[in-house]
Amino acid sequence: MKTYGDIDSKFRFVILASMRAKQLLRGAKPSVKSKSKNLIRVAQEEVKKGLIDYEIVQDKQESFHEPDEEMLIGEEVGKGSGTVEGKTGAGGKKPENDKEQKDELKKKPKKKKKN
Repeated sequence: MKTYGDIDSKFRFVILASMRAKQLLRGAKPSVKSKSKNLIRVAQEEVKKGLIDYEIVQDKQESFHEPDEEMLIGEEVGKGSGTVEGKTGAGGKKPENDKEQKDELKKKPKKKKKN
């Protein structure tokens, strides 16, 4: 089994080493002397030796505001306005049942294909 210094997972090791390698490639000075001239290898050595400080940040959980009373969207808002929320057909009248509603949907014109 490979050891990654005091890092708890290989994924964290890769992330830290890649971040450090980017710093080295941008001109930061290495904190360890290495036989390798490859800055990625130097970054890996620094992380293995524990020379790179890091902090694990916890995700903030968003809290959702619960409304005081429930409201049905569509029934009150769309009444008589001819909108989708009110389930009105193309003629402006409200279908009486599901069959009428499906028939209204079939009547809508289809989009033409562009050549």
